[in-house]
Amino acid sequence: MKITKIETFSNEFVGFTRLTTEDGAQGWGQVSTYNSDITAQVLHRQIAPWALGRSTQDLEALVCEIPEREHKFPGSYLRRAMAGLDTAIWDWRGKQAGKPVVELLGGTPGRLRAYGSSMTRDITPEEEAARLARLRGEQGFDAFKFRVGRECGHDVDQWPGRTDAIVPAVRAAVGEDVALLVDGNSGYSAAKAIEVGKMLEQNGVDHFEEPCPYWLMEETKQVTDALDLDVTGGEQDCDLQHWKRMIAMRAVDVIQPDILYLGGISRTLMVAEMGAKAGLPCTPHCANLSLVTLFTMHLLKAIPNAGKYLEFSIEGDDIYPWQRDLFVTCPYGIEDGHVTVSEAPGWGIEVSPEWLSRAQYQVSELPV
Repeated sequence: MKITKIETFSNEFVGFTRLTTEDGAQGWGQVSTYNSDITAQVLHRQIAPWALGRSTQDLEALVCEIPEREHKFPGSYLRRAMAGLDTAIWDWRGKQAGKPVVELLGGTPGRLRAYGSSMTRDITPEEEAARLARLRGEQGFDAFKFRVGRECGHDVDQWPGRTDAIVPAVRAAVGEDVALLVDGNSGYSAAKAIEVGKMLEQNGVDHFEEPCPYWLMEETKQVTDALDLDVTGGEQDCDLQHWKRMIAMRAVDVIQPDILYLGGISRTLMVAEMGAKAGLPCTPHCANLSLVTLFTMHLLKAIPNAGKYLEFSIEGDDIYPWQRDLFVTCPYGIEDGHVTVSEAPGWGIEVSPEWLSRAQYQVSELPV
């Protein structure tokens, strides 16, 4: 079915896309969060001209063709914009088939284990330990991720002693039977990351994410080779050739593509398949409660090398006020530490009309 219209509704933080085909059928998607108003402009300038008039069955070809057509723009914004087209087409396909996207991907709806993911470093070790213990009791999480070091910190802690204090504090608060994950956010040199990693291993931490600057892949590999715990990464990476090299050299133990940073479901499936062939599990990055977590839920219920859990942000409107009132009915709910992928067609969501009415609107469409 021919694509005739692509609309965006955006603000600085989040941008939804609506795709319409020649028969009037529609699908909803999302460009990547953060500077989404800019990304929406990229979509209309550099994605829509190549997609309008094409068939929805051409998606897999389009996600390969568009980066070639726009080869002078190899960076993140093009991929973040392409995700809006891709995810809207998957919703359209699901609605036309009367099936959830997960079934189109070869999986089944149902429950999925989640880990509670902390997004802040501006919290004391004592406060973080207390809230994770509380969430374990209230929502049944049996895995948590929290932050160590400092974002792009050049071996400097968020404040002196925070990392050394928070790891044992969280372990003591949640107990020995809870899986612990930490995120370094590109904070360490290889040598310092190995030192920190040894301390993490002594406290039973399973997962050390992005320990070194993500663009220094060889440093990350040094850490991977030196530690027994899983070193993970990939959320920032949007170039498929970079992914091929990362996986071939086994720079990480677990791959973590972000569906919206990478360019959508179709390109993420390519990366997941590369990982599967190499025997690497895929635990995608999805660090907020816009649609990226829902997209990831459907993906994880379908791919053969799905990691042990879904990332699920524990931060509310106080940290991310832009998450408030995005949907008519919130698609997220935690029960006994699990989320549920529904059987509703497509993504099974309805964006709030009130939110849409406040958003910046743009449209690209075929001439009548």
